[in-house]
Amino acid sequence: MSEKFQYGVDTLTVSAAIQIANGVKKAYLSEDAVQKIRKSEAEITEIVNSERTVYGVNTGFGILANTPIDAADTATLQYKILQSHSVGVGNPIPAEVAKIMLITKVHALARGFSGVQMSTLERICWHIEQDIIPIVPEKGSVGASGDLAPLAHLFLPLIGFGECYYKGVRTPTSEIFKKEGVGPIQLGPKEGLALINGTQFILAFAVKAVQRLHNCLEAADIIGAMSLEALTGTKAPFDERLHELRPYAGNKLVAQRLRLLLAGSDIMESHIDCGRVQDPYSLRCMPQVHGASRNAWLHLKELTEIELNSVTDNPIILSADDTISGGNFHGQPLALPLDYACIAAAEIGNISDRRCYLLLEGKWGLPMLLMKDVGLNSGFMIPQYTTAALVTENKTLCFPASADSIPTSLGQEDHVSMGSISGRKLNQVIDNLEYILAIELLSACQAIEFRRPLKSSPHLEAAHEYVRSFVGFASEDRIFADDINKMVELIRDFSFVDKASSATTLNKGFESFQL
Repeated sequence: MSEKFQYGVDTLTVSAAIQIANGVKKAYLSEDAVQKIRKSEAEITEIVNSERTVYGVNTGFGILANTPIDAADTATLQYKILQSHSVGVGNPIPAEVAKIMLITKVHALARGFSGVQMSTLERICWHIEQDIIPIVPEKGSVGASGDLAPLAHLFLPLIGFGECYYKGVRTPTSEIFKKEGVGPIQLGPKEGLALINGTQFILAFAVKAVQRLHNCLEAADIIGAMSLEALTGTKAPFDERLHELRPYAGNKLVAQRLRLLLAGSDIMESHIDCGRVQDPYSLRCMPQVHGASRNAWLHLKELTEIELNSVTDNPIILSADDTISGGNFHGQPLALPLDYACIAAAEIGNISDRRCYLLLEGKWGLPMLLMKDVGLNSGFMIPQYTTAALVTENKTLCFPASADSIPTSLGQEDHVSMGSISGRKLNQVIDNLEYILAIELLSACQAIEFRRPLKSSPHLEAAHEYVRSFVGFASEDRIFADDINKMVELIRDFSFVDKASSATTLNKGFESFQL
């Protein structure tokens, strides 16, 4: 197990958040964090006893911010906010995403600016450690004033309501508490507001998108190189000197990876004097296209990691005499890069589909549709229909959710980010992208067989061999959906990239592009 992580003290990265969620890294509330939490908790108590008016502590919420709440009712107010704001609809989000929401919320609250009780954070940590993950509906957040609806559902179990995944089964919280011998916790002043204010829904989807898109970008370079080999393309456009003349970091990285992926290839050497001057853009411009998406990914990663270590609830408690009611809960800083990354992911699928098409044309020594006996057989014609459909679906998902805003709370919240939609939408695009890459991988492996007995580079031979351990060469038609589903799992479980290449070698000098 990796070194332990201290909530509220250490710097949280995308990689660390995922490792905590998967149980690879242990996270805990250190003594430093506990001191900060208890200090902030005492400050809230002092505010309540002093009868100073502080938003969300002894006032209503949103448009009701100017409505005073009696001291006797400040705790009841926190229960009501969890209940009233639990208005999410749609399917539950993945359990891993909900768990990342819990992790990122603990880290933010443990910074000591939110006034929550130690007992509340301990209970959230209990949910994380026991893998008892609340059910959170996917729709209902507008991405400002916090991810109110999803966070309310996330924390309903604290007060005994809602449902959780318990031993993998969707179970009412009340039943889980009976089995585990625990009961609801008592929320203190401001706690309900601290729990539901924040960007953790947007953030959790951003964390997963950073991880998944990185894997797709790594896979796209490998699969694109395999297609280039199969099509006897040239490696000249990847010359380092060319990319120093237009030195975008992502472009330079992809060009380097392609040079290394193709090094030592017998297939490359076999046509070095073929006289073909230029390849189609989907081969020749991989550094420019894949590289641009790499640059977008890096931007998203950098901003996600700022958000991972930010305090995004409201108000912020600096001391008992110094509180600030602001807008750190607004999701715009993540909504914009999520929408940008959505286009970046879609474009990787777009160029991949074009390479799938090139492999079918019957040019440069490959049989049409990648089968020798077509007519009776359709060969690999129809899988490309699927990539075409998925590419178009992704295009429809590229409209930026952050370009829209609908006022809420009777105009008090008159500009919202819609970043929750940006985050969900990006992960939908990545779902489709993984299938597109799986189909290109299937097609490229088929095409390379027609170059035998010549060998690809060691990297690409390893990739081909790994694929062939799951899916064989197709000499006639079969149910290609079965092959596609096997290929997509190799991409989704990260094993294809791990088996086919060494990031340490291929990405040397570009460490910022690593997770």
